[in-house]
Amino acid sequence: MRRMSLAHLTVLDADPIGLIDAGKEGGFDAVGLRVVPPLRGDTIIPVVGDAALQKRIKQRLSDTDMEILDIEAIWIQPDTNIAALRGALEVGRDLGARYVLTVGFDENRQRLIENFGAFCELANSCGLRTMLEFIPYATIGTLAEAHQLLQSVKPENAGLLVDALHLSRSGGHPRDIAGYDPSLFSYIHLCDARAKIPSADEIKPEARGGRMYPGNGELWLDAFLDAFSDGTPVGVEAPDASLATLSVIERARLAGTATRNLLRKHDGSAS
Repeated sequence: MRRMSLAHLTVLDADPIGLIDAGKEGGFDAVGLRVVPPLRGDTIIPVVGDAALQKRIKQRLSDTDMEILDIEAIWIQPDTNIAALRGALEVGRDLGARYVLTVGFDENRQRLIENFGAFCELANSCGLRTMLEFIPYATIGTLAEAHQLLQSVKPENAGLLVDALHLSRSGGHPRDIAGYDPSLFSYIHLCDARAKIPSADEIKPEARGGRMYPGNGELWLDAFLDAFSDGTPVGVEAPDASLATLSVIERARLAGTATRNLLRKHDGSAS
């Protein structure tokens, strides 16, 4: 059975408990939880340092038979203090997360290599696998650049996270995946969009609020799923601002239904 996770960005207005409930109602097996703001100015419900909230999260996970697939998304920037992230990684581990999602956002390549290496080592010591995601409007913007960073660092335990939208908008295609070790891809991010790549200044707004639920757009999602090992878990990251008036639960149900329909047509493996 292919496992499905509801990425926090799909329903970013949900608090951690609401995210878990939405995932359950949407038929997901897990959620991706934000525990730190990815960038300055981003707002989230603080999880790190709130022992009472962490206890409530654990209880709700138990009550709903849900899991946390990953904690996200830690952007490695010029002033990122890697050692200070231990608390966030330990919280992720204690909540049962398997992975931590990170993004490279530093034009100083040597500093990025050093910080990414230190981050991977720290995450590994906390029992989490680092998953490096490439994003067209970040420093590491393509699959090839992400793999190159891994090769430069050669961390003990790290992989690559491929998002269908980012692969498309970076000029990539599912056939590109064949050139890499399948073990790098522990899970993938699934969404849909129109086939035409928007202008450069529209790529970030589209990623943040202009996506479609899987199967509702024009991307090559069958080929995308075929590019990875059978049964690779999918994290549904599909924020759609046009549906903002709907409740978190309603959006999660729509996203879950669309994803299951796509997976049933593709491989019959939706849980």
